[in-house]
Amino acid sequence: MNEEIKRSYQFKLVWESGSLIDALAIIHKAENTHSLTKDEIVLLLKNNESVQELFSAADRVRSQFVGDQVHLRGLIEFSNICKMNCHYCGLRKDNGNVKRYWLTPEMIIDFATKASSYGYQTVVLQSGESDIYGVEDMQYIIRNIKSLGLALTLSVGEKTRSEYLAYKEAGADRYLLRIETTDRKLYEKLHPGMSFENRIRCLTDLKELGYEIGTGCLVGLPEQTVESLADDILFFKELDADMIGLGPFIPNEDTPLAHELGGTFELSLKVMALIRLLLPDANIPATTAMETLNKEGRMIALKSGANVVMPNVTEGEYRQLYSLYPGKICINDTPAHCRGCITGKITGIGRQVSKEYGYRIKK
Repeated sequence: MNEEIKRSYQFKLVWESGSLIDALAIIHKAENTHSLTKDEIVLLLKNNESVQELFSAADRVRSQFVGDQVHLRGLIEFSNICKMNCHYCGLRKDNGNVKRYWLTPEMIIDFATKASSYGYQTVVLQSGESDIYGVEDMQYIIRNIKSLGLALTLSVGEKTRSEYLAYKEAGADRYLLRIETTDRKLYEKLHPGMSFENRIRCLTDLKELGYEIGTGCLVGLPEQTVESLADDILFFKELDADMIGLGPFIPNEDTPLAHELGGTFELSLKVMALIRLLLPDANIPATTAMETLNKEGRMIALKSGANVVMPNVTEGEYRQLYSLYPGKICINDTPAHCRGCITGKITGIGRQVSKEYGYRIKK
């Protein structure tokens, strides 16, 4: 390493596994090559001496590759009915404390119409996994939303390839399906009755069908290791995901993981920053779960590699009933208030709200 790099990064050394390793040199490598080994990722996840350098590098890469525009995606949580029993999720089938709801197609289209009037260029339709909405229902909803001139992301879980094709033919642009963890044993323990292979099949089908694909992980799950988090990051890189969303695991009292410790804000931020360094032109949301643990969480995330925010445009009591985890922010606000609030926060950190659809531009 030459003297210029040493001065630039305030040369620091970290002792790990009996070897003297330069954490700042690894950050420099990631910023310039967008490639790291698993061992290098693990080192940076464990290292607490150079976290600000990591976040600053991610912010520089964000600025270089995706610019200072922040893309807003209006989130419509249109049903909390779910047939799955994921151990960490408040919407799980066996949670009898949830008041279940589903919106009619006309209500969903109305919420999307209002989102368009607030200036959103993209809406995200998110629900629990259920069979309430058939293929024809979904195609009707998709076509009507697309007629508003909006980009459309779906987040409705595992479906057959033919269903994904039908949604795509109706006009859907993006699909969000988080892997949550790439540790197969942990995945299957947390997702009873579900198949890790089928999750991968879904992501593969979506990519082959031409969707922009989004995935992501929970940080701080019980029995999760930094090694498995490194595998998650490398999986996103290998998949070449267009959007990667992540956040800390927050225990829900109505789930089997109620008494677990939960994830931390800083480790979640480290994972997010590393994803930005390895996938420099991907879209990365500053998630609401970040702000549940830190009141400035989304703005900190935007200054550490993120470039997307997903304000809730669902109306009425449904905002409270979509209870994935406790402490969810903004559940008592109106969509109009959320739009104004987030715009003020974004401009307050020197960034601008994008007026574009925010498709990934590969560089």
